[in-house]
Amino acid sequence: MADKQKSRVLVVDDERNVLLTYRMLLEQQGYDTTATLTAKEAIRLIENQEFDILLCDLSLEEKRTGFEVINAARERYAGVPAVLLTGYASPEAAEYARENDVAVLYKPIEIEEFLKTISSLLKENHA
Repeated sequence: MADKQKSRVLVVDDERNVLLTYRMLLEQQGYDTTATLTAKEAIRLIENQEFDILLCDLSLEEKRTGFEVINAARERYAGVPAVLLTGYASPEAAEYARENDVAVLYKPIEIEEFLKTISSLLKENHA
């Protein structure tokens, strides 16, 4: 991966231990990973840099959601791939994700599926 630019990943989860685990896994795979605990911080980061993929927990601080982060990113960078990470998605949230081309992974997340989903979304987007 030396001559290939690293994919930039933004991970947003309000559980610090979960966030650190995702970050460690992604960095081990060679991704340039930025991790944050809040939607507010994630949106600030998106305003200042472009990411190749977003990984967002559904439930964030103060009743904010991963969809807010994804929508903010897509306003700036149309079509950026996104994965919603959640322990439970209501039928409405699952439908919204499907309609807006957002992949959904359910917690506890299986590491192999997590990495495969990210890899395939990045490949599709750069095809």
